[in-house]
Amino acid sequence: MGLTNKLSRISRRDLFRVAGTYGMSSTLLAAGGFGGAMSLANLASAAESTYEKRYAKPAKHTLKFGASGFNARNLLIERAGALEFARDLEARTDGEIRIEFIGDNQICGQLSCVEKTQQGIVDIYAASTQNSAGGAPYLNVLDYAFMFPGRASQYHFLYHPKSQEILRDPLEKRHGLKFLFSHCELRGIQLGLKYKDQPAITKLEQLFGTKNRVTGTQLGRIAMNALNLNPVPVAWEETLDGLKQGLIDGAETWASAVAYANMAPVVSQSVDLKFFCGTEHTSMSAKVFDGLEGYLQDAVMESAYWAQAHVQAANEAALVKTVGFSDPQLPGTVFAEHGVRPAFLPDSEIRMAEEMCSPEFQPQLWEQWRDRLNKWAGGIDTYQEIYTIAREVGKDMKPENVEPRRWWKG
Repeated sequence: MGLTNKLSRISRRDLFRVAGTYGMSSTLLAAGGFGGAMSLANLASAAESTYEKRYAKPAKHTLKFGASGFNARNLLIERAGALEFARDLEARTDGEIRIEFIGDNQICGQLSCVEKTQQGIVDIYAASTQNSAGGAPYLNVLDYAFMFPGRASQYHFLYHPKSQEILRDPLEKRHGLKFLFSHCELRGIQLGLKYKDQPAITKLEQLFGTKNRVTGTQLGRIAMNALNLNPVPVAWEETLDGLKQGLIDGAETWASAVAYANMAPVVSQSVDLKFFCGTEHTSMSAKVFDGLEGYLQDAVMESAYWAQAHVQAANEAALVKTVGFSDPQLPGTVFAEHGVRPAFLPDSEIRMAEEMCSPEFQPQLWEQWRDRLNKWAGGIDTYQEIYTIAREVGKDMKPENVEPRRWWKG
């Protein structure tokens, strides 16, 4: 039985029936704890015990978590860690912090969660940093082309004490957001169905002239223009339709995003261009964080660290075993079931792309944004600093082998 069938044993109606009794957050937290197939009866029983645990005593703080389009089902495909973080924080604070988890775009979407957190409508949010860069432009700092050679270097940077000075502090100062943790993948081009019967992409030039969806990231557009990939801004929620109707040739995003968002039926090839970050992160309102008692702030940080380490291991496993982003591909994965072929470009082609668009080889393309980001960061050279840290780990290091560190403790 394929993964998608296993996860869809519970219908939306059943989920809402259980949620009607125990509340959506208790139901989702219970569902998120299942490692596969579940029946209505065992979901109801897990939701009941979750509810009883969560409401054993009154909460000191109830925090709204706007999780864009995520739910218990698709968080088992892209392991972004949102439910694990919520569950761990509630347990760690013995219920003093209670999380109201609101996913499925019910309170905010990929582009709006950041603004709703800044406005105080939600307290915590999960969305990609690239989509959130519209409301928090400093998040562009992660999006210089080819700054990260692989996923291991992304995790290494997020755990690095200098990520505090280069990423987290400026984000908090400028945009009022506390960056907690993130999943890490690198973006490629996800080609639509017109490429289904064509040979696998092996050369960069086969992508030249294609028209591709771009996220909210301003820096991503610089790279795409330089690579002749014709960026077209399309909201994440509309990307599926755009691919289905052939309005765009492809979309720049990462493999597990295709799988979790039900885009696999309209994608034929997942081209691993690795040209900039795909980071599904969780951030919190700095004002809300500052309003917590000291020991609860410590708990938030420890849960963020725990979630970061969890995501690092779980998403690496899910890419191979759940998504099917590997060669050879495992049967029963989302990509295998829908005939999505991963296209891993040779190093020589990645190098060509790098020479066409990265700040290292084409500094003039990036000057304006680089100056702006450097100024916001208090004068440090953001690209050079992150580039150097990213190369402290070997290019071929397995991402799951990166040592987790508490970044805020130096």
